[in-house]
Amino acid sequence: MENRTRNLYLIPYGIWMILFVIVPIILVGYYSLFDIDGALTITNYQRFFSPIYLSMALRSFWYAFLITAVSLLIAYPTAYLLTKTQHKQLWLLLIIMPSWMNLLLKTYAFIGILGTYGPLNAFLSIIGVGRRQVLFTDFSFIFVAVYIFIPFMILPIFSALEELNPSFIAAAYDLGASAWITFRRVIFPLTLSGVKSGCQAVFIPALSLFMITRLIAGNRVITLGTAIEQHFLVTQDWGMGSALAIFLVIAMGLTILLTENGKRVK
Repeated sequence: MENRTRNLYLIPYGIWMILFVIVPIILVGYYSLFDIDGALTITNYQRFFSPIYLSMALRSFWYAFLITAVSLLIAYPTAYLLTKTQHKQLWLLLIIMPSWMNLLLKTYAFIGILGTYGPLNAFLSIIGVGRRQVLFTDFSFIFVAVYIFIPFMILPIFSALEELNPSFIAAAYDLGASAWITFRRVIFPLTLSGVKSGCQAVFIPALSLFMITRLIAGNRVITLGTAIEQHFLVTQDWGMGSALAIFLVIAMGLTILLTENGKRVK
């Protein structure tokens, strides 16, 4: 009886997955088999292995890695400090609140902040550094992307730290371990599941960024997400855009499998 009730609860989830995950992927795969003239072909997949698209793929992975690494370096100590604060739920709320704001609105806000006549350059002028071209650079792209994604890195790490048994840390100190050794041998390994979940939540969407690359990086950063947008909205080559999207889906699926396997091994 319990199994039957559980299966009934799974029906809405299964319908949702079929309509909004499986069917769209099938449609994208279908369109990837046609060229710009509507002829059936596998040329789109062959074109992906050209130097241009392979360099875009490598660039996408590199920037996604940088965004994830910077987010992790900031998020882990932040989450750790949050577990030690008195009003941790309030601070968590303040961290999460920016993610409720529309992404496009936040992006345009950063255009104003990082622009030539924005507050950042005004501050640089006051301290004598002078105005600098901050917008439309790799730095501005990574900075804004980290700002947008970092709440999704902090939350799972914070949850893992909250679940950590304090007696393990006390035992490490009692055995003479330093703070660094305690972190490296006890705290970090026991919270690795939160780190992996956070890396998933940041790395996967960072692979397909396109709006930030256009508005913040000024098309100086060209990734697969940017190429997909161009093929669908500018060149109208839906076949090539769909083929690139399929490769992105495969890359995201492999990322999930690798991190999930790591969790199981642990």
